[in-house]
Amino acid sequence: MIFQIKLSDEAEKDILSFRKSGNKSALKKIDIFIDELRINPYSGTGKPERLKHKNGNIWSRRIDSKNRLVYSVEENIVTVEIISAKGHYGDK
Repeated sequence: MIFQIKLSDEAEKDILSFRKSGNKSALKKIDIFIDELRINPYSGTGKPERLKHKNGNIWSRRIDSKNRLVYSVEENIVTVEIISAKGHYGDK
């Protein structure tokens, strides 16, 4: 099963911010994460972990020490929505 990837407006802004800053390392990791999310959103690189204090099936992966890729998994419609890519959970 291949998951469809959707980006929230916030995630698009976050990724654009990485592009503008020239942070190639973060962009490369995000690209790798997206490829992995299509196949299996629950395992792979970046230490995937389910966020216990969020409602729903919300997960995160570490981009670097300051930033996390936060995403929700909707298995019934085979979709992963990337919620954000900057900050450490809600500390923006």
